[in-house]
Amino acid sequence: MYSNQLAALAAMSNEYGKNPEYVLAGGGNTSFKSADRLWVKGSGTSLATIKPEDFVVLERPLLGAMWSKTYPENEEDREADVLKDMMYARVRGENRRPSVETLLHDLFPQSYVLHVHPTLVNGLTCSVEGEKAMKRLLPNAVWVDACKPGYILALACKQVMDAYKAEKGKDVEVLFLQNHGIFFAADTVEAIDALAENVMNTLKGAVSRELALEESDFDVEKVVAISPVLRMLYGENQPATVKFTVNPEILAYDPATKSLSPDHIVYAKAKQLVLPEDVTQDQVKELFLAFTAENGYKPKIVFAKGLGMFSCGNTIQEAVTAQEVMLDAIKVVAYAKSFGGVSVMPDFLIDFIVNWEVESYRSKVSLASGNAKRMANKVTVVTGGAQGFGKGIAEAMAEEGAYLVIADMNLEGAKATAAQFGNKGLAVAVNVSDEASVKNLLDQVVLHFGGVDVFISNAGVARAGGLDEMTKQTFEFVTAVNYTGYFLCAKYASAVMRLQHKYAPDYMMDIVEVNSKSGLLGSNKNFAYAGSKFGGIGLTQSFAMELAPYNVKVNAVCPGNYLNGPLWSDPERGLFVQYLNAGKVPGAKTVEDVRRFYESKVPLNRGCEPIDVARAICYIVEQTYETGQAVPVTGGQEMLN
Repeated sequence: MYSNQLAALAAMSNEYGKNPEYVLAGGGNTSFKSADRLWVKGSGTSLATIKPEDFVVLERPLLGAMWSKTYPENEEDREADVLKDMMYARVRGENRRPSVETLLHDLFPQSYVLHVHPTLVNGLTCSVEGEKAMKRLLPNAVWVDACKPGYILALACKQVMDAYKAEKGKDVEVLFLQNHGIFFAADTVEAIDALAENVMNTLKGAVSRELALEESDFDVEKVVAISPVLRMLYGENQPATVKFTVNPEILAYDPATKSLSPDHIVYAKAKQLVLPEDVTQDQVKELFLAFTAENGYKPKIVFAKGLGMFSCGNTIQEAVTAQEVMLDAIKVVAYAKSFGGVSVMPDFLIDFIVNWEVESYRSKVSLASGNAKRMANKVTVVTGGAQGFGKGIAEAMAEEGAYLVIADMNLEGAKATAAQFGNKGLAVAVNVSDEASVKNLLDQVVLHFGGVDVFISNAGVARAGGLDEMTKQTFEFVTAVNYTGYFLCAKYASAVMRLQHKYAPDYMMDIVEVNSKSGLLGSNKNFAYAGSKFGGIGLTQSFAMELAPYNVKVNAVCPGNYLNGPLWSDPERGLFVQYLNAGKVPGAKTVEDVRRFYESKVPLNRGCEPIDVARAICYIVEQTYETGQAVPVTGGQEMLN
């Protein structure tokens, strides 16, 4: 029963939930009702992904009985009793928590209800002339003044809705909540759509200017000097994310503006930290700690005057959500200028939301990141990550919870790989043998994630050939990528890591070179490659000693032959073909002869796979007492001496 209606409810929820014009941070809620039951979105769940079976089911007679009950005047006791009664109104066996606006949903007699917080709408609801402008632009809508959410809000809405019906002889279809958002109610989804379209088109025609949201130029060096400091202070010895953004609206925004709506408080906090121009790193720390001590929470948003906005979170999703919500507030302020200027939430309401248990629950549920994994939230760079070992390592790291930066000369391939990881992935073009390119890579990592935890120097090339055929140009090319490239990557990765260490002295970080078994034992007619890998182990040991005081561990993994990878199997340039042509395998007449020769050298009788290397890297990162090591991953072909 009602399966078609619930399917329509879920489809409507998904449509609006995925539309950033209507919803941000997974907020808003929807419902469907029959004569005796109400299906409403659960607190903290996302409209964008909700399914028909995900709605919380309540008994309407029990909800209706709440209006005749006398609740305590004491705020804390009242809300506790209301919550208990609302939870009791759930159908037996239901254990999920319904939306805090459940009572308000039940007030509308229409079958479907949509509650959202569009930026355009809040440009009106958060403005000085909001109610006056609404009556002029949308005369059939009703307005409810700002008040405390939950039972008090539902009571205020009931009074306004009852008065409207008594005067007009019909039910309210569009209800504006000051500093909060809008409700649409109708008996069909199509009618909801028509109401929403009319409101949005009307408001678009009423705003006086387009917003300037294109990214502004900014001082990259200043940003990359601040982000890692904020990241370490926010994370408190755990991985965190700091994102930077800037546009003309951000630069014109007054950070002293108080909160505009509950969502802005829940996800971006009631106050934001402001850094003066030309702030030093030590001043960032001083101001951050003073802000935290004064307000009782760490800043989610940090404005740097003349520079831009930093958004902080324990996870990438938290940081992105804080960024989106703060950008929404900035846009609301700009839109409100079309309606007499901005009108912020009253102080009593700000204080209430800051301390309100229900909103705290909603935020915690919606931003929950699940069980911690081995590489959880660690910003991990993989050079040469668009293909081969690098891609396989990146995919395995992602499975363990890492945030991945896919750095490769093949930018399109890097983008395709990074796209697998959603907002946890970033693609950057890099030539590891070019210093400016490597520096830009680390700058982009810091701009996107705030810092770096694990740098996997995987990019490499192999060119086989004996002394009589190897050219100086080819030899230097292999050396530039495998040896010099590793040096450049360690140089610029460690610069960020040293800075992180300064502001989080106990935080551990890692540089890992993907070396080779050819770095442990010479390779006949492959000396250019083997020499660069031997040199790489020398660099690893030397870097390990230099960086140990900064809690940066430097190790190498030495894989055996990835016989199924493109380095070996490419039909034109793969090592099977190269070794066959170079005569490296005596008596080999075909590529298959070369493959069987190399498989026979491995006690475990197979080539190395990316997952084998990834597991070794996870071990290296997890342990805290190994540095300067070269860990064989060879199936027993090469062993530690």
